[in-house]
Amino acid sequence: MPESNPLLDPVLGWYAEHARDLPWRAPGASPWSILVSEIMLQQTPVVRVLPIWTEWMERWPTPAALAKEPPGEAVRHWGRLGYPRRALNLHACARAITERHGGEVPSDHATLLALPGVGEYTAAAVASFAFGGRHAVLDTNVRRVLARAVRGEEYPPKATTPPERRLAESLLPGPDEAPVWAVAVMELGALVCTARAPRCADCPVSALCAWRLAGKPPYDGPARRGQSYEGTDRQCRGRLLAVLRQAHGPVPKAALDAVWESDTQRERALDGLVADGLAEVLDDGTYRLPG
Repeated sequence: MPESNPLLDPVLGWYAEHARDLPWRAPGASPWSILVSEIMLQQTPVVRVLPIWTEWMERWPTPAALAKEPPGEAVRHWGRLGYPRRALNLHACARAITERHGGEVPSDHATLLALPGVGEYTAAAVASFAFGGRHAVLDTNVRRVLARAVRGEEYPPKATTPPERRLAESLLPGPDEAPVWAVAVMELGALVCTARAPRCADCPVSALCAWRLAGKPPYDGPARRGQSYEGTDRQCRGRLLAVLRQAHGPVPKAALDAVWESDTQRERALDGLVADGLAEVLDDGTYRLPG
């Protein structure tokens, strides 16, 4: 790769004009609010996250505020964001930050990575967006933009690879621009270089895009299947969890039995919720959110 990054100026210029006005990007947004947003945004679109994030920030503006609550309250107020174990991860993060770091989200990438439920992407994103760190921030959108613009491939590999990380690191600008570059590429992937219908005519790096210049060769890797939901264990778990979230006390088993017809699937899903720490079964056979 060349030492300079020819994508830098056009991407930053596009972002300056087209960036969405999101509260976790506002000047003065707290590191905690950014951490919450990053975990909520995993596999979830902004339009669904915004109202839940706003409610969380009003209710729990600091890690200490959330840490005081039982984990079940985090699950209750997760709403319909999906993948509710993320709520438990955030609650565990809040307690770890409160107990180990004096209630302040740490700025160091390695320390962030040691927090419960925080992976490489989230640690890099928080270190960059909250503290101005210089890190390769590789979410799905960034990986897709770099796969197309630089490597000439329609989609990146299913899992992040060492060559992808080396490429992303080689494109990092200096410390003053690195955080903006990270969020700008992410925004470009979210709004323009989308997975199914990229708007190449609106792309600031269309003239440089290796994939477009190669004639947009189709993806030739393993089949990329969309995630089904109807009738799945995930849907069953969601319905069971909705009953527990709406209740403010123990729930009789009969109330849970009523929301899903298949006994086998319902029992498997309910056992899974208990095993994942998202529900508790009491001595009298009733269920509740974790206390």
